[in-house]
Amino acid sequence: MPDKEQKLIADILEFFRSNPEKRYTSDQVEDSLRMHGASAFKRVVKALAVLEGEGKITLTNTDEFKMAQQTKVVEGSFRGNEKGFGFVRYDEVEPDIFINKGNTLFAVNGDTVEVKITKPSNPWIDKGPEGEVVGIVERGSTKIVGEFHPYSDAQVEKTGNFGYIKSHEKKIASYMIFISDKGLHPQMGDMVQVSVDEYPNEKHPQSMKGTALEILGNKNDPGVDIISIVIDNDINPEFPNEVLKEAELIPDQVLEKDWEGRKDLTEHVIMTIDGDDSKDFDDAVGADVLPNGNFHLEVHIADVSHYVTEGSELNKEAYERGTSTYLVDRVIPMIPFRLSNGICSLNPGENRLALTCDMEIDRNGDVIKHEIYPSVIQSKYRMTYKNVNEILDGDPLLNEEYSAIVPQIQAMASLHEILYNKRHNRGAIDFEETEAKIIVDENGKPTDIELRERGISERMIESFMLEANETVAEHYSTKQVPFLYRVHEKPDDEKVKRFFEFVAAMGVEVKGNLKEISPMMFQNVLKSVSGTPEEAVVTIMLLRSMQQARYSDNPLGHFGLAAKYYTHFTSPIRRYPDMIVHRMIHEYADLGFTDEEQDKWSEILPDIAEHSSGRERHSIDAERAVNDLKKTEYMADQVGNEFDAVVSSVTGFGMFIQLENTVEGLIHISNMKDDFYEYDEKSMSIHGRNSGKEFKVGQEIKVKLIRADIELRKLDFERVLTKEEQEMVIKREAEFQKRRNNRKNSSRNGRGHEDKNNNSDKKRHRNSKYERR
Repeated sequence: MPDKEQKLIADILEFFRSNPEKRYTSDQVEDSLRMHGASAFKRVVKALAVLEGEGKITLTNTDEFKMAQQTKVVEGSFRGNEKGFGFVRYDEVEPDIFINKGNTLFAVNGDTVEVKITKPSNPWIDKGPEGEVVGIVERGSTKIVGEFHPYSDAQVEKTGNFGYIKSHEKKIASYMIFISDKGLHPQMGDMVQVSVDEYPNEKHPQSMKGTALEILGNKNDPGVDIISIVIDNDINPEFPNEVLKEAELIPDQVLEKDWEGRKDLTEHVIMTIDGDDSKDFDDAVGADVLPNGNFHLEVHIADVSHYVTEGSELNKEAYERGTSTYLVDRVIPMIPFRLSNGICSLNPGENRLALTCDMEIDRNGDVIKHEIYPSVIQSKYRMTYKNVNEILDGDPLLNEEYSAIVPQIQAMASLHEILYNKRHNRGAIDFEETEAKIIVDENGKPTDIELRERGISERMIESFMLEANETVAEHYSTKQVPFLYRVHEKPDDEKVKRFFEFVAAMGVEVKGNLKEISPMMFQNVLKSVSGTPEEAVVTIMLLRSMQQARYSDNPLGHFGLAAKYYTHFTSPIRRYPDMIVHRMIHEYADLGFTDEEQDKWSEILPDIAEHSSGRERHSIDAERAVNDLKKTEYMADQVGNEFDAVVSSVTGFGMFIQLENTVEGLIHISNMKDDFYEYDEKSMSIHGRNSGKEFKVGQEIKVKLIRADIELRKLDFERVLTKEEQEMVIKREAEFQKRRNNRKNSSRNGRGHEDKNNNSDKKRHRNSKYERR
């Protein structure tokens, strides 16, 4: 359809959306658009027919058109904005519903709400639906962490409140949460966890009431900043006593009875390959080349489910946590350290229980034979990514030190290359984001941000884990029994369209049919920008267009990996779904695929999938918030410094930029003083009204840090101007000041003339009175 016709359809739909209760004839629609003539009338009628066919408008009995009734009520999660409006996500595919400030029903960020859609989306101009919150189903925040501000004795007596807290979380930072006098009594500057007793309402739209539950410490004490974020994201940094006691009862070595029903692989050459600072090892590998030229790959995963049993306190706590949370200076584990770093960790030289995925893989990367079974293993070598990379690079000292396993490591590297090429050829999207590690001192103060690039060893272990996850998922999916999968669904059509429009504007050729989206199309885009300045930004934009991966009891496939079957099997120390997968493997092997066994898992898997997906998001939010905090704290000492940056996003209120060290910040539109800038949504760029200057995503710019707000984790920048631009700004400001002074003088002169006239009037008035006398 030509752009001209699309624009007309969009304009007509906007006209009806703005007047949802009114009815119009086709002539009235034509008049409202100021279109006249036979040709225009035909175009309008055709557009009306399209909208009627899509169900956007309806035709009444009196041959009038009106907006289709929007009585649909949906349920979703409310995401508030500090300015008062918000969005509700109610579907993985459909666009979010915009909620105006006056239609939120005082919902707070994270609440589950019922929404009535009042205006449908307008896909012709990428405008999402609008609605109003008609009910609050469940509160997202029953506890809030914030900084305490005390009241004076007089205020306490007058209000009954001991003081209030304010959250450091941007989306709820505008609320005051008053603390009643009946709870704990914190001191000024303490970070406090409060249970919310009363939420915003018509009488108090910007405040809540609560009771102080726990004082976490003063905001300036070392570690309190991170613990505040952890607790605010509903993550418990401590294990309950009953869980710790249960962990203490578990032996710290493999018992004789534990060998029953397991393959003895303790003589196999097995190694762990992890980071230098890793302390828990939940995977070990072994590989060699078979006489027929195929590869034999063994992936051994710690059998955590043997120790964390169904119905135990350990299992209940692991379910509640869902995952381990990895922060800059600590790990909050899913299971106690006694297990995660002890009996469940595949430590070198120690017998350990495992579940083994044993695969024969041909030279095309296809698994032609596989077996999944319980085993006892003993890791012979504790290898690091760094050492393996250096061995593969030919380091003579390391090659001599590890001469016994160098052939095995080389075979692994060859197998990885085959597996990688197989995934690449089927269209798997290979994201290469720069990883940043924040270095902190003993007090938690950030001292550096190190950039890390993945070498062959990191990619190699990833390839082996992916292959094991796919093999296990396919094994049980083809058995057609209940199972838990890791799924990544096809992206939303509108987001895909916007992404490809964005990269096309950057000069990237998009190959393929947009109506039949495939992972290969995205892979081709990443390949075309590989090694260019735009690579990082294109990766960011691609990630934003993707759906969020989640857990499901349905084998929906993994779009990003271009995999038909996928699960999480390889990290049971830190992910609850992996442990459940292990438990299912054991039970299906011991009890068979009976109706009773299948019914059991069919009933509980949907809840496990949904809960685990939610807990994963909590963990990710906490990890990101801590990273943002420490990055802001690190940059606070560099206010006034200049940096090279890339524009990572453009909005109506400014540009987000990213520095080379992955730190992100905002150049607000008010800090762009060289011109008046206007936002172009379609090209995702801003344009100078006078200069014609353009800034768009992916563009390299020089910036200066002007503000670092540690509490709200915000960095503000401004663009470094050229000498000519600075002179232009000075000249424009001088002209503005001159005009301002002229207006003042003009106003003053006007008032003086007015006063003079008033004095003359008064004199005439006095004379007239005298004459009358």
